[in-house]
Amino acid sequence: MVIVERLSSSSDPSLTLKPIGIIRTQKREKFHARHQPAETEVECNVLELHPDQDFELALRDLEEFERVWLVWWFHRNTEWRPLVLPPRGPSQRRGVFATRSPHRPNALGMTPMRLLGIEGRKLFLGPCDMMDGTPVFDVKPYVPGYDAFPESAAGWIDEVDEAETEPARFTMDFAALAVTQAQWLLATWGIDYRERLVEILSRDPSIHRTRRIVRRSADRLEIACGAWLAWFSIEGDIVTVLELAPSFKLRFLTREDYHDVPDREAQLAFLERWPRDETPSSPEPSSS
Repeated sequence: MVIVERLSSSSDPSLTLKPIGIIRTQKREKFHARHQPAETEVECNVLELHPDQDFELALRDLEEFERVWLVWWFHRNTEWRPLVLPPRGPSQRRGVFATRSPHRPNALGMTPMRLLGIEGRKLFLGPCDMMDGTPVFDVKPYVPGYDAFPESAAGWIDEVDEAETEPARFTMDFAALAVTQAQWLLATWGIDYRERLVEILSRDPSIHRTRRIVRRSADRLEIACGAWLAWFSIEGDIVTVLELAPSFKLRFLTREDYHDVPDREAQLAFLERWPRDETPSSPEPSSS
């Protein structure tokens, strides 16, 4: 159950919303949940509606629609911000209502998704931008004639889109150690975030809080990708990924009371193969 503030002259200052179901995805970290569904990716996510509420009847006639809207809750957010720093474009804060940021007064999300099928109370859905366990409040049919206005102006997003049609400004290179580590991660654990590194760093490798890029020394920067890090350098228009690493230190990975660490076993195996400096100056764990 979720309580949200209601602007009303009523003496009751709140409105109660009850999720109708929970969506199950493979996205267990914020890093995995893109800011919009990636239509080119092959995914099958499952929205399972709660039992004993006649939702099977409520789904009647929906299966002929190609897409649906889901209205859902950013359940990992606890505060909102009037100005936010979008991950796309220059490092410039914008009004939250001009963005799709999760840091909203009422943390509601809305996503159009491809409907692959329906079985009982389960909806099988295509690519999504939601994390596993996200509560869903409503399902609505997507109607192209009313829901799509492709010629509408999109403000600052149009400017970013235009800039991104230009060739990437930076050439990417991977040092021998980074190549070895990446190949080991892929072969041993099925983990590969090189494409995401190239996508971000080839466009703009500058320090950026939302893109989680920070400077670690005069000639070394760091980018966090979920439970993993990459250290890189910039020389002219060449970005060189120097090495990869877990974002959690060994002392956190081995603590019994430190719960829900993503890729824990892979990180432990990585640190056994490539031990990491545990001095206080080394980065703190990053899981979002």
